[in-house]
Formats: sequence, structure tokens, C-alpha cells
Amino acid sequence: MQKVEKFLPLSRPMISKETIDEVIKVLESGWLATGPLTQKFEKALSNYYADRKSACFTSATAGLHASLMAIGVEPGDEVITTPLTFVCTANVIAMLGARPVFVDINRDTFNIDADRIEEACSDITKAIMPVHYAGLPVDLDKIYEIAKRRNLRVVEDAAHAVGSYYKGKKIGTFGDIQVFSFHPIKNMTSGEGGCVILDSEQEAHILGLQRFHGIDRSIWDRFSKNGSCYYDVVMPGFKSNMSDIQAAIGLHQLLEVDNLNKQRRHLANRYREAFLDLSDKLTMQSNPNYEFIHSGHLFPICLRDASLRDKFMSFLKEHNIGTTPYYTPLHLFTYYQKEFGYKKGDFPEAEYVGERIVCLPLYPALQEYEQDYVIDMIKKFFKKSI
Repeated sequence: MQKVEKFLPLSRPMISKETIDEVIKVLESGWLATGPLTQKFEKALSNYYADRKSACFTSATAGLHASLMAIGVEPGDEVITTPLTFVCTANVIAMLGARPVFVDINRDTFNIDADRIEEACSDITKAIMPVHYAGLPVDLDKIYEIAKRRNLRVVEDAAHAVGSYYKGKKIGTFGDIQVFSFHPIKNMTSGEGGCVILDSEQEAHILGLQRFHGIDRSIWDRFSKNGSCYYDVVMPGFKSNMSDIQAAIGLHQLLEVDNLNKQRRHLANRYREAFLDLSDKLTMQSNPNYEFIHSGHLFPICLRDASLRDKFMSFLKEHNIGTTPYYTPLHLFTYYQKEFGYKKGDFPEAEYVGERIVCLPLYPALQEYEQDYVIDMIKKFFKKSI
């Protein structure tokens, strides 16, 4: 085994020389805010997602929030989602005065259990917000069937799913609304940032207004040579517009993401093969019974013995291997218990996974000898813990 001396993080973005050169051009141009490169990036995203509408934001969180506003989520409404996700998914619901209604997950896939969504619907349910956990697509056929029958909207939290496919179709090329993340840990990055993909011209217009104070002219339309400095405010909005610096990074990342995802999937398959003989110690995210392609965003494992997790993570950290327990189920956090009355025991499948899950290093620049080291250290840990 080749020696590994440097720390192996959970993730590391790959930034090409071409990307760096593009950012330098933006810095030298004197135009750093939302401008021509952001427009170019949005056009490229539209092309990548089958010519649908695109709107870029400073984060996927801002995109989720604006999407819920665009579809009319209001105080007193309910939005169904999963408890096993990053807190932003539910936070944006709560910030609109709506109630996040959690539905337990499938223990094998870590995704929301689509068979349980129907019983969680009520007369005040406005939307369903599924999460493609780690890049594994949820059962979209079931979710959209429920949504159509009950006249609900679907806002897919696709933060993990850049390059994922469901039944031969790329996530983002079909359906209602998808929100992607370009955070540095994600499959492609713009430093920070995210985008919303959708079909509705009217809702895309609302998204454009929401991300810059409700002003009817973009910064470029106001301050470029042919622009006009006069504007109107047609609704209240936030300040969550993407900059050209971010867009410069995102443009090149988008060109590379499909190849980077191939490497992610290759490394994920190596983990899977290596851990087949540890089935008595850990489980891995299971494949659903429909056709899909995983983006390879994360590689989560579940330890069968929850009491070993802290020791397991500490052992790997001592050996220069970064891990993280994505995620603590949201209903266990103080705010969601005090504000909405959730309590421990409400979602046993999410709690089971949440107590045991550990995500391992997975990124395109991870070398196979480095991954072999991670695998060897994991096997060494279990030999010591017997």
C-alpha cells in the first residue's frame, strides 16, 4: 500500500487552469456583479437542461426560497419533505411561515419514502419537496402522480443531483421545478451559488425579481453602456443574485461536470466492491427498483452498530481521513421541536440512519491509492473493534 501523508478531506473541488484564467478576465474587466457572464452561464444551463428556463442565485438555499415564493407558498400552508437532509430544505419552508411536514425515509435508499407521502397530505398541503439524497434519484413517478392528483407543486431539492438520471432522463430536464447547488462540495461549483430550472415563463420572471429587490431591471440593464439607470420596484425581494465571478467558475465547471461525475461513479463502485465483505459491519445506499444513474455526489455508509460511529470517525481522522455524518434528522433539532412539536421517535427510519451514517471521501481528484488507503483503514478499524 502506497503511503498517504496528507489529509484526505471529504471533498475537494477541481478547478482547471482555464477556469482560473476566466476569473482573472472578469476581475480585469471591471464588471464583477451580475452581467454578461451570468447571462451566458444561465444560457449554458438552459442548454444543459433541455432548453428549460434557468435562474442563478447566490446559493441553492436562495433558489429554494424563491421557488416556494414563486409558486405561492404562504403562511399556514404545508410543504412535505424529508427529515434526512441539510437544514436549508426545511428552513426555507419555515421562513415563509409554512409548516414543513416530514415524511420518513426508506432505510435502504435514504430517500423520502414515496409510499408514505399520500397519508401526510392535507387540505392545506401546497407542495412536495423531495431530496435526491447523495445523488440517488427519488421515486419521481410516484411523487408526481400524487402531485397531479392532488393539484400540488413539486420543487425538487436537487442539490446533490447534478448529472443524475431517472429512467433515462437527466434530473432537471423534466418535471416541475428543480434547484441545484454549486457549493464547493458539490459535483460542480461556482464558488458558492445555485440555480433553479423550470418551464414557466411567469415563475422564471418572478425568480428574477426576487433575487434582486423586486427591481424590474437587472444590474446589467441599468449600468451597461446601453442601459438605463431608471427602474421600478414591482414587489419586495432579496439580494441573492449571482455575480460574474461566480458565473466564470460555473461556466467551465459545467463543461467538465459529466466527465467528473464518471470519475465519481468509478470511485463509488470501487468502495462498493471493497465493502462487500463487510456486510456484517456496515450497509451501503441500496439501488431502487427503477432505472437511474447516480451522480456520485456522496458515498454514505451506515454502521450496523451505532455506538461505534464516533470511534470510527475519530479513528479515521487520526489517520488523516475526513468524514462527516450527513445528516442529523431535522426533527431532532431544537427549533423544529419547539416550533412544530416534533420529537424523537417520530421518524424511526430517519433516526436509525441518522445515528449510523458516515460519508467517506469522494471527489474526482481522489487517487486510487488514496482511496485504497481509506478502505484499508476502515477494514483495520473493524478488525480492531472485534
